[in-house]
Amino acid sequence: MKDLLDFIRNYSKWFVLVIYLVAGGWLLFRSDPYRQHLWLTSASAVAAGMYDAGNNVSSYFALRETNADLNRRNATLEAEVVNLREQVRELRLQTFADTMQVADSVGHFEFVVANVINNSIHHPFNYLTIDRGALDGVQPEMGVIDHSGVVGTVSTVSPHYARVISLLNPNFKLSCKIQGSEHFGSLVWDGEDPSVALLEELPRHTVFTAGDTVVTSGYSAIFPAGLPVGEILEDHKDHKENFFTLRVKLFADFTRLSNVQVVRNNMHAEVDSLELRSTASTSDPAAL
Repeated sequence: MKDLLDFIRNYSKWFVLVIYLVAGGWLLFRSDPYRQHLWLTSASAVAAGMYDAGNNVSSYFALRETNADLNRRNATLEAEVVNLREQVRELRLQTFADTMQVADSVGHFEFVVANVINNSIHHPFNYLTIDRGALDGVQPEMGVIDHSGVVGTVSTVSPHYARVISLLNPNFKLSCKIQGSEHFGSLVWDGEDPSVALLEELPRHTVFTAGDTVVTSGYSAIFPAGLPVGEILEDHKDHKENFFTLRVKLFADFTRLSNVQVVRNNMHAEVDSLELRSTASTSDPAAL
């Protein structure tokens, strides 16, 4: 109590000054409508500025949640586009068939949104780690993409995380074709520029120009057909006597990977089972 009284005594002059200022302001604005208008306008402007600053701060801290929601929506739209593309392909294949029953491809492909928590681009063999694992439905040999293009495939998983073999890894090969063409080759990284890969074993008679888009061929159960991969650069070199090797500028920016999507093919197990039975039948004639 003594400390409080000492504080008031030491700063009594300031307290008196504040009281006089408040009383003087009240007497000044109470009797003059014009000054009242100025006071209310100024007070409203200050309050609006404070509200705006507070809103900016809260919006900044909500960016992560907003970004996650946008990624989820993007994954849903991507799945719809891919599945519609599959339906169109089925329609084209059945155009000259006796029946026009379209296979139900809705739900053929799904996408799981994940965040990249570790990434390498300067090693001879590069990998990345994402924060989704077996409990989220992620399994080995699932494809991984971002909003621009193909990123890699899942190699190993734990309950909550997964390790992805990057496209910037010579052990990763991706079946690709030039958009609008049925000729395909293998895309592989040569260990040099992290923004460029090589499209090998492309037939020499393939017609292409610089700037043409390279997409996934769909000749695997990992990636659907037509996913963007990159664009052809102007220069190319001979790889074998009857094949081209083209330099491809990758769409995915591996130096800035943040959010990715894991491609889940709901028909993958069926395709694998069929191929295993086919292999067993070929190697063991008695199994026919």
